[in-house]
Amino acid sequence: MKDKKHKIVTIGGGSGQFALLSGLRDLRGIDITAIVSMVDSGGSTGRLRDELGILPPGDVLKCVLALSPQRDIIRTMLLKRLTGDRRLRGHNAGNMLLTMLAEYTRSFATGVKALSEILDARGTILPVTVDKATLVAQLTDGSRIYGQKAIDVPRETQREKIHDIYLVPHHHDTISVYPPVIEAINSADFIFIGPGDLFTSIIPNLLVPGVKEAIQETKARVFYIVNIMTKYGETDAFKGYDFVRSIEEYVGRTIDGVIYNTMKPTQKILEQYKEEKAEFVEIDENKKEWKDRKIYSLDLLSVTGGIVRHDSKKLASLISEILSSCER
Repeated sequence: MKDKKHKIVTIGGGSGQFALLSGLRDLRGIDITAIVSMVDSGGSTGRLRDELGILPPGDVLKCVLALSPQRDIIRTMLLKRLTGDRRLRGHNAGNMLLTMLAEYTRSFATGVKALSEILDARGTILPVTVDKATLVAQLTDGSRIYGQKAIDVPRETQREKIHDIYLVPHHHDTISVYPPVIEAINSADFIFIGPGDLFTSIIPNLLVPGVKEAIQETKARVFYIVNIMTKYGETDAFKGYDFVRSIEEYVGRTIDGVIYNTMKPTQKILEQYKEEKAEFVEIDENKKEWKDRKIYSLDLLSVTGGIVRHDSKKLASLISEILSSCER
């Protein structure tokens, strides 16, 4: 039994999942499956989605890079923006390569698998769905915002709070989960949700029919990694419990454990983020609402380049301790 690998499933998208997977990649004794949101509509990804009608490659590419042992070398190459040809300008090489593989195989999931093989990714990357859909946010004033990019980057200086969020399918009446996603959740030992933008990277995975039901029924222990900073237009004034409560509302069950960063960025960095209407996320561990949820609080902060994010190595070290403690 000592040689048995822990089956780890991560659920998310964007740079948060990249940071998590970058740390998990080097842990021993685990088998990683990353479930990735498919609603990204910004930048190169959005253009490829609009022009070619493909599923968004950006978040998947980040996951493949994170799990590749050649990540540091390959990342510079595949994330390089093209500048020559007018049609290619602004796209990065990785998105183009994944698009080519998906088009050639006529299967986005097969293209992802092929790219993972090329880069020797130490894990499995699964799109949460292979159906095309648009993310829609309904605000408290009844208005709606269409598309992940528009929700993610508010244009107004003030915006109503998000009341609800849902997916609108492009070509069918409903959206179907990619079957291997359910298999991965059913067989998981541990599930880590986040970190990442709550309404545009995390919750979209839970909106795909079958995902939240699988998480409700799984025997795996489910953990949520709380964001370090709030995000304007999504989680204004949120405290740690607000994040957890929102996740539990959409997943329909109580989270087993909460992973939380305790280290505040410097005042200078906090002032910079204040200009973006973002604040440090606090957690009151003594709140009676936490009940049986286990809180794992530690310095998990990275501010490399003046950007606040989770430190991959610190996060992986804490998760390693969690896995070990659950064996006892």
